Amino acid sequence: MSSGSLTVVGTGIRLGTHLTRETRLLLETADVVLSLVAEPGMQAVLERLNPKTRSLHDLYELGESRAEAYEAMAEEILRHVREGKNVVAAFYGHPGVFVAPSHEAIRMARAEGYMASMLPGISAEDCLFADLGVDPSRFGCQSYEATDFLVHRRRIDRTAALVLWQIGTVGSVAAAATTQPTGLPVLVEALLEYYPPEHEVTVYEASPYPGFDPLVRTVGLGELSVEHVTALSTLYVPPREPAPLDLTMLDRLGLPRP
Repeated sequence: MSSGSLTVVGTGIRLGTHLTRETRLLLETADVVLSLVAEPGMQAVLERLNPKTRSLHDLYELGESRAEAYEAMAEEILRHVREGKNVVAAFYGHPGVFVAPSHEAIRMARAEGYMASMLPGISAEDCLFADLGVDPSRFGCQSYEATDFLVHRRRIDRTAALVLWQIGTVGSVAAAATTQPTGLPVLVEALLEYYPPEHEVTVYEASPYPGFDPLVRTVGLGELSVEHVTALSTLYVPPREPAPLDLTMLDRLGLPRP
């Protein structure tokens, strides 16, 4: 086993307060911390925990694709691991959710014989469930990235909740995505095939600051427009109708009929 190592961690959503004790200890003792976080304040927290913290944000290039930026980030992380350092890569939220370079860096490190692991973090989805009072086990929950949802024509179960991520950048492949979600009308059109225009949906954005409320906007689906959305917005669509009961299956499982 080679001498360098990689641990990928998540900083959570809320500034400083979502760091676990295990993550904080790893950050403090790393030879180098490479970070990609959403808030300058979170970057400052990481730099206080470990002065050898470097941001990966500069690897974004205006007009370049996100895929190219993520490849460069993974390579930069591995460069330090190959130098024999104990590297911690810190990403906003959960490091395995919507974080392509974290998975790629771990894959590369393991393929080259280095120890590599990932620790969980608090994600935007965790915050959504808490802030909106949603229990995903009650109705079930479908979760898709908005552009992926459109280009793969995902089918919707209208008896389950639907969460669509990155609706503020739907249709964008640039690393520095525009804040004008030009693909939003296409997304609304696709959803209207499943839900009536008056079906209430919630545009959600978790608060990054302790003591501050999240952004929550509830509108009829047919009224959803650019003015309701930011680059960090997530869309929560509640079920349209209850799921039917399979009485035969109830009998087979020995469960009582309602």
